[in-house]
Amino acid sequence: MSLVPRSAVILVVEDDPNDIFFLRRAFEKAGVRQPVRLARDGQEAVDYLSGTGRFGDRDQHPMPCLVVLDFKLPKKNGLEVLQWLRGREDLRDLPVVMVTSSSQDGDRNKALRHGVEAYRVKPVSFDDLVRLAGEIRNEAEDHCKDAKPCPEELPKG
Repeated sequence: MSLVPRSAVILVVEDDPNDIFFLRRAFEKAGVRQPVRLARDGQEAVDYLSGTGRFGDRDQHPMPCLVVLDFKLPKKNGLEVLQWLRGREDLRDLPVVMVTSSSQDGDRNKALRHGVEAYRVKPVSFDDLVRLAGEIRNEAEDHCKDAKPCPEELPKG
């Protein structure tokens, strides 16, 4: 059981602005209802999840009920973030969907060994991305159903 109360929010950890833009559009088209918060590198994800620095206000930066994590990130890669999460008693049960450009079996196997919920290769077409967003919507609906409501997404900027 989690010691940190979770909110019905999805944390997306992605450094590519184009991938962020298209993922947001795919989430809208797939009917993802949970607000999205963003971390742009692995260290920022750790800071967000630990509530440190500028992420200390949990009203502004609520603990997510699901993390969508890229594998290839600056500062800390996705695997390092995943290992950090699984090493924390209060966060080791936080579901993580890894969405990455890496289709290498070694990367997939490492992520699965460290407890990733799902490992998906980033699709090339927008229609496939919408299908993937639908899978993420289903994961979020399952894992966020008992989470407390979250305020709407912060303004972009």
